Amino acid sequence: MIGYLTLGLLGLLGLSIPVGIVLFLLGFGIDVFASPFPLIKGLGNQVWSTSNNATLIAIPFFVLLGEILVRSGIATKTYAALDRWVSWLPGGLVHANIATATMFSATSGSSVATAATVATVAMPQAEKLGYDPKLFSGAIAAGGTLGIMIPPSINLIVYGFLTQTSIPRLFLAGLLPGILLALAFMAITILICSIWPKLGGQRRIFTARQMFRALIDLGPIILIFGAIIGSIYQGWATPTEAAAVGVAGALVIAATFGEMSRSMMMQSLLGTIKITSMIMLVVLGASFLNFTLAAAGLGRELETFLGDLGLSAFGTILVVVAIYIVLGFFIETLSLMVVTIPIIVPLVVAQGYDPIWFGILMIVLIEMALITPPVGLNLYVVQGARKSGTMSEVMIGTIPYVFVMLAMVAALIAFPNIALFLPDALSR
Repeated sequence: MIGYLTLGLLGLLGLSIPVGIVLFLLGFGIDVFASPFPLIKGLGNQVWSTSNNATLIAIPFFVLLGEILVRSGIATKTYAALDRWVSWLPGGLVHANIATATMFSATSGSSVATAATVATVAMPQAEKLGYDPKLFSGAIAAGGTLGIMIPPSINLIVYGFLTQTSIPRLFLAGLLPGILLALAFMAITILICSIWPKLGGQRRIFTARQMFRALIDLGPIILIFGAIIGSIYQGWATPTEAAAVGVAGALVIAATFGEMSRSMMMQSLLGTIKITSMIMLVVLGASFLNFTLAAAGLGRELETFLGDLGLSAFGTILVVVAIYIVLGFFIETLSLMVVTIPIIVPLVVAQGYDPIWFGILMIVLIEMALITPPVGLNLYVVQGARKSGTMSEVMIGTIPYVFVMLAMVAALIAFPNIALFLPDALSR
């Protein structure tokens, strides 16, 4: 069944059918061909019970927060401020791409939104200052992936919802690996641009006065991040409520800087409706597919398959990593998560692994899928913002950062405390 399901998934995606619809069609197919029971009768209950969960209310709030930050100009000011602090490094403005993506990730919760924001702001600078288009655009695509690792993260919320795992602990677990990934991205950029200086373009040095004055423009992002994370860990708000706190803070800041307008709010709300509708269609379709998969016994089939391999716990993790890398080439990231989590996570936990740790490991693999062709969403987002050149340039530019992510996967497997240190420390 696994083989037929994979072929069906790839075939339907190849027809350019929306991912959410594909998941529903696969569920209907399993109902017709692989189940003796009329599973379609459970469709209404599955859709209602999934959509009627308060945890998922955080998704439109975080999307709206990102839309407000982009359309109010706060993201542009953040980029300019970080440019003054990191452009003296080998690689110049490439580091501002990564640093801005890191800062924006701490509020947006979405990789695609992060990549789109940084690409829109940064691409005109690349053309004007003569940067290598491959490395410059690749750094934006890779930096954008941090949006689903550094809290608050929509994907971590979905993972916590599907696995009934503590979302605040997941947020804590993602913080250190996210920061380490950002630093590793900058380190590989320094290495590349030290060997081939022409790739890094012009290094710019600003005065101390200019650098410290730029810190004022970092204030809004820092305040919003502090409000969101602080309210969660002080026990004042749940992750869903904290998302609303972040939106309120963004509105206050936009009004303070004179960027509030009817047009800005309408565009932000419209963008939020579009993105949230796409996410929820995928989540609902995956919920029905997971229901039909469980009823058809796929979980038992996969468990038997892995058991017959006779692998140790470590061997099982390596197989799971390989599965995610391969599937990440072909399946959109949120779909990949919601389809595989109900099947894979119980098997991994049964081997004695911590579900919080595995959630972070999965997110790194999902991040990799965002920048690997042919379905890497960030590749298309960045290419769309470039409005020139070829997609292959963006793909080539992400290759060094893919190797960094593979190194992070290895580090998380070898040293689980990279993810578990903060949640364990604060729970004592």
